[in-house]
Amino acid sequence: FFPQVDSANAGRVLASDAAVFLKKSGLTDLVLGKIWDLADTDGKGILSKQEFFVALRLVACAQNGLDVSLSSLNLPVPPPRFTDTSSPLLLSGTASSDVPWAVKLEDKAKYDAIFDSLNPVNGLLSGDKVKPVLLNSKLPVDILGRVWELSDIDRDGMLDRDEFAVAMFLVYCALEKEPVPMSLPAALVPPSKRKPISVPGAMPLIPSSTSTKESHQSLPPVGILAAKTPLTQ
Repeated sequence: FFPQVDSANAGRVLASDAAVFLKKSGLTDLVLGKIWDLADTDGKGILSKQEFFVALRLVACAQNGLDVSLSSLNLPVPPPRFTDTSSPLLLSGTASSDVPWAVKLEDKAKYDAIFDSLNPVNGLLSGDKVKPVLLNSKLPVDILGRVWELSDIDRDGMLDRDEFAVAMFLVYCALEKEPVPMSLPAALVPPSKRKPISVPGAMPLIPSSTSTKESHQSLPPVGILAAKTPLTQ
């Protein structure tokens, strides 16, 4: 990776060149800014080869759901992935399909049972139905907000069976004091979401009678909250 960024063979990387390259990791600017601050130890806006290696290692940590900190540098992680065609390691829509899903089968069965108990409509759960389950974990609201953002992969404001499993997986990780990643690691993207899929523009409206009936049939802690706003979308 280093020769790609140090095309002049100067033995160092300028901030502007590094920024363009590191953006291809798919991480957010916030995370990349943190990575840069940790790698550029003396704040001179230039990375030596060694400092660039630190940045790459931190990118790999972030892509695999680990904390972006110097303490993560010694943890075993696969090499970082970039979308650039000249990269040794490609990260495209299909490349990640080889990565096994981090959600184990036995855990998925448990999460599916919770999903079904919340009375999904057309295989989807609205935010109102998922919210009480998340709040039940007693995790901080900002963490739960990030869990929702990461698990609502197709950004439709609903969770399907696989997205719900991702949310539950992240909640249990957080309860085990593991940091919730800033961006969803490739291994956590459900196989069903790894190829481009067409998302319907709008879900059909649910008649209010069924919605109210369903929310009353939910589990007690969910039912109380879900019944208040059965049709908010």
